Amino acid sequence: MSDNLSMLDSLPHEILTNVFVRLPIKSIVTCTAVCKTWKSLIQNPTFISSHLHHSSNNNNKHPLLLFRLCSSEEKEHYVLHFDNQDFNEYTRFDDFPFHGQSYDGIFHVVGTCNGLVFLTDNLYRYHNNFVLWNPCVRKFVKLPKPNITCFSHGGYNASVGFGFDSKTNDYKVVRFVTLGEKGQMGKSPPEVEVYSLSTGKWRMVTALPPIGAARGHDPEAFVNGALHWVALRKTGTKFLNFVMVFDLGDEVFREIALPKLSDQNGDEYWVRVSISAYGNSLALFQPGFPNHRLSIWVMKDYADASSWTKIKTLPDAFLVEGIPRSHCIPKCFRKSGEVIVELYGGYLSSRDLKTKDFKDLRIRGYANTFVDSYVESLVLLDKPNQLRKRQKRKRNNNRKQICGPMLYKIHRFRFFLRCKTQNRSWSKHSKHSTF
Repeated sequence: MSDNLSMLDSLPHEILTNVFVRLPIKSIVTCTAVCKTWKSLIQNPTFISSHLHHSSNNNNKHPLLLFRLCSSEEKEHYVLHFDNQDFNEYTRFDDFPFHGQSYDGIFHVVGTCNGLVFLTDNLYRYHNNFVLWNPCVRKFVKLPKPNITCFSHGGYNASVGFGFDSKTNDYKVVRFVTLGEKGQMGKSPPEVEVYSLSTGKWRMVTALPPIGAARGHDPEAFVNGALHWVALRKTGTKFLNFVMVFDLGDEVFREIALPKLSDQNGDEYWVRVSISAYGNSLALFQPGFPNHRLSIWVMKDYADASSWTKIKTLPDAFLVEGIPRSHCIPKCFRKSGEVIVELYGGYLSSRDLKTKDFKDLRIRGYANTFVDSYVESLVLLDKPNQLRKRQKRKRNNNRKQICGPMLYKIHRFRFFLRCKTQNRSWSKHSKHSTF
């Protein structure tokens, strides 16, 4: 066995890289424990990027969807399914490391990118606990407290987004914060801060954002290297919705106009609309009121507001096992173009917008269900879990507290012996000395 390892260890790194990059992630992680050479190679950022590129290409052939489900006991489950006709299960992550650590009882998934899952413990209060988690390699990073909190700035509304900056090969978390002290929502620009994974710090964005407020805690869409929120702006006595865009590479803002969403004298304050990625472009989900129907808009040409097209209006009721299920909540688009929706009771279904075919996915979540495309990756494999570092630091502090008095006595005893030995030597030397 050792001879075989020596032979493999002597192979050029290029060959080892080509071998490792084609292995399943669990096998790659296991290989890090074989020898220091393999561990150094696999945890190298260059190899992690190469593996991500290979995994992304493979995901185009065999796309995956990540489901975050919550049981009736409010225990979170994360499962990967193949995004194919059979929709069969690929794997599940049964070792969610944050059970019971949320102020709200459960965590909320903000988004996923390159294998990372961005979690927040509470979107509706002022608890600013954020986590970047890679379930494939069981690694995570807990973000520090942001600059803007209720203690520093008073009341506010905040929305968060997560994406990848390809220019700097960095992952960024962005907070859009509308301060309560600035008056009515939508009459002033938000405060914006960015967390960078490479630096591990929050910093304020210097570029001036457009006037407007991100709408509550609605989801964002990461498309073409930029984050997109539906924002609300007050013009005169009316409110208007638009898409606020933040480019993660240049860290500049721009806007995209929305189609006309209301006939109520042009006032869109009560119009609820959420945004989603639609391939390399955007889609809008607009729940109807009071007729309870779901309207879907897609932007056929990215950043071209004139290309918004209303493709479908779905009734807000389906039959699941012969039982009518209402309250259709859209989740995401599949690779096929079908839309996954959540029905009353947590039942998930897939709807073909062209043929109107309906498919029961036989998956049920009870609260805060999340669905999005997913790519397996080794991102964070080169970083230690902060929890382990914190536990180690706590153990060391406990040892100091327990062993402190004992060590003090030992040091005193050693000092006493050293002094006594020196005194003896000095006495002996003085007897044989003449002055």
